[in-house]
Amino acid sequence: MTSRRNVLAKGLVAGAASLAAPAVLAQAAPIKWRLQTYAGPALGAEVIKPCIDAFNEIAKGQMEIELFYGDQLVPTAELFRALQKGTIDAVQSDDDSMASPTEVTVFGGYFPLALRYSLDVPALFNNWGLNEIWGEEYAKVGVKHISAGSWDPCNFATKKPVNTLADLQGQRIFTFPTAGRFLSRFGVVPVTVPWEDVQVALQTGELDGIAWSGITEDYTSGWAEVTGNFLTNNISGAWIGHFFANMESWNKVPPHLQQLIRVCFDSSHYYRQHWYWNGEAYLRIFKDKMKLTTIPDAEWATVQVEAEKFWEEIAAESELKAKVVGIIKKYNETMVKAGPPYRYG
Repeated sequence: MTSRRNVLAKGLVAGAASLAAPAVLAQAAPIKWRLQTYAGPALGAEVIKPCIDAFNEIAKGQMEIELFYGDQLVPTAELFRALQKGTIDAVQSDDDSMASPTEVTVFGGYFPLALRYSLDVPALFNNWGLNEIWGEEYAKVGVKHISAGSWDPCNFATKKPVNTLADLQGQRIFTFPTAGRFLSRFGVVPVTVPWEDVQVALQTGELDGIAWSGITEDYTSGWAEVTGNFLTNNISGAWIGHFFANMESWNKVPPHLQQLIRVCFDSSHYYRQHWYWNGEAYLRIFKDKMKLTTIPDAEWATVQVEAEKFWEEIAAESELKAKVVGIIKKYNETMVKAGPPYRYG
């Protein structure tokens, strides 16, 4: 009996040691990701750094995400290719400015007048089927679509005040590709410069203004000082931004860490919801670097009409684009029928 107990004891000790070994190995060789955001350091400190810091703390050495800001590793326009190749493991960006070659790219960033409020974004993705569409489209090109969230609206910040649509004629505006394509209907000249060069381009006269963000980013990024005028009419009530990962990198992450990534990235989406919602109102009222102007409702209504024409043009380009446009139209019709607080007027 004594011998049998000794054998059993030794077996239990050996078994426990073998079971413990993988955990020791996991701690010795953590998974490491490089993630680049489109945002510069000042903005990135608000919209992504807290969630990356939280992830790294909770992961406790099993995985580490190294954060890089806009253009630090690759130019924003090359983010998709770098992600697809695995040069970087993950990206925070919209589809449009990172030039992703998918059917849904045109809807990223600011699809004109398709969204009224920031809550429209998670509603559409989580309840109206857009998550599934984005997931399928990116999987085709070797990229994992992790999640989508809303950012700020898209307003004009200009050096000269804008009081009518005619004031936009000939203005050289830094904006997103799809937004620029739409705004050219009103005489806007879309100009592309690296994000970090925007402030200098405004100072030198290369740019007359921007249609890139709401007032929160104008103040956070230092653009309020070099524009001075803010048009309260916006061409979109929210920017659609996403987290993406290289598919091979994603598949190497164990399920519990994939879930932690999702949870932490969702916390980033939630933070932006209230940070921008509060900032857009607070800065208009309590800060004075930017003079507020408004195009009258009757004149701005013509922009909505043009936007709906633009939607139809996009829908005619492919069956999938028509499907997404159809969802956006049906969603907006539903919100109008629901009335306040979903839609006013």
